[in-house]
Amino acid sequence: MSVKYVIMSNLFGSQSPGRGLSLTLRSALLFALLASMVVSAVGIYLYYAMKDEMTHRGEAQLSGRVEYFRRLLAKDFPLPELSHNPSLFENMLGNEQDILRFNVLGQSALINVNPSGLVLPDIVPVVEDQLISAKSIHYLDAPDGTPVMFTAALVKMRDGCIVNVLAAHFMNGEARMLARFRLEIISSVVIAYLLIAGLGFVVIRRGLHPLRKMAEEAAGIDPTSLSTRLSTNNAPLELQQLILSFNAMLDRLADGYQRLTQFSADLAHEIRTPVGALMGHCQVALYQVRTVDEYETLLANNMQELERISRMVENILFLARASHAHSVLTIAPLALALETQRVSDYFEGLAEERGIRLHCQGQGTLYADALLFQRALSNLVANAIHYGDAQSPVNVWVEQHSSNILIHVDNHGTSIAPEKLDKLFDRFYRADPSRSEGGHSNGLGLSIVRAIMALHQGQVTVQNLAAGKIRFTLHFPNVAVR
Repeated sequence: MSVKYVIMSNLFGSQSPGRGLSLTLRSALLFALLASMVVSAVGIYLYYAMKDEMTHRGEAQLSGRVEYFRRLLAKDFPLPELSHNPSLFENMLGNEQDILRFNVLGQSALINVNPSGLVLPDIVPVVEDQLISAKSIHYLDAPDGTPVMFTAALVKMRDGCIVNVLAAHFMNGEARMLARFRLEIISSVVIAYLLIAGLGFVVIRRGLHPLRKMAEEAAGIDPTSLSTRLSTNNAPLELQQLILSFNAMLDRLADGYQRLTQFSADLAHEIRTPVGALMGHCQVALYQVRTVDEYETLLANNMQELERISRMVENILFLARASHAHSVLTIAPLALALETQRVSDYFEGLAEERGIRLHCQGQGTLYADALLFQRALSNLVANAIHYGDAQSPVNVWVEQHSSNILIHVDNHGTSIAPEKLDKLFDRFYRADPSRSEGGHSNGLGLSIVRAIMALHQGQVTVQNLAAGKIRFTLHFPNVAVR
């Protein structure tokens, strides 16, 4: 699996061909669905609003018709003339299926216009001195499903007779209009969905062009072009933060890749030296027969080189495990005066060989892993003895504050160039390569110190002081590491 595929997979969630829909299509369909739902909701609202309006108009028309007949009968028509003029009232109906019936209470109908023969249920009529209201209008469905509204009202004629006026209206026209309106609403929703989906796809696809451009740029990045960065030119605000984060990730990858490449080269170089020495010793020994003393000397020299390789492998393994060693730390309170003196006593013999005097001062309590603390401090003291000037002092002193604890290791020697200070803690790095001869250094001591400090949530620093003094400092937090 290539680095390019991993980057693309992690950034864009790529999947095998044929699975799922593109983001553009999914967004367009979802947008069209939401838009069609809105259009449908508006259409449904308009449909029921139109239905209510038509119902109110029908009720007003029906009640107005009955009121008109009531006034007409009360003033102009005597009772004997009702049965002689049915056609007059039929012409006043608004629909050929509408119903109109006049009858004196308790008697048969004087006029009964009912083309469809629909039987209406008995209802309580509105009294003669009361207007017809919406509550007085009743509804039923005809056998063919047509809605029918009807009402009845009493009227007192000039001769004193009480006539019941019953009228019904078949809502055929309204039903047909509503059916057409429903069809238009459905057609509009379907057409709107298709149009919005198509237009939305085009618009979203155009809007996602910067994302496709970003994907194309990312696809061109591989281990040989980790210096390439995504461009923020003309990128929308929503993508700029993603591009900046992606470029920052590339910076970290490039730095890690460079470190890994340098580490591999340094490791090969460091191992080649003792391996070459071993091969040379063996070739010389095999060239001719040697005495027992010569073989013993050869084995002793080979043993030194093997010990050097063993120390190197052990240090590399420690650095590899350090990032996962949090759970195995054994945190305990350490008396710093005792711990610094213990390390000083251990290196006393080595210091005397170079005429270096070790001094310890300061005290305090530190919560740390005892073995790792001793190893970190020992590496700094050993480094100070090896690289310090002969006949000079090495001071180890403790400085305790409320928030942190500092352990300083000072020695006198050649100042380190400022551009090399940050590189001192890189693996296999030596500020002075000529001082690495003799096999006592493999360039991993300070890297181990930094790894140990990272485990304790602290750090190690180095600085040049006045008068040729160099100071390494361990910064521990003044709390127990969890």
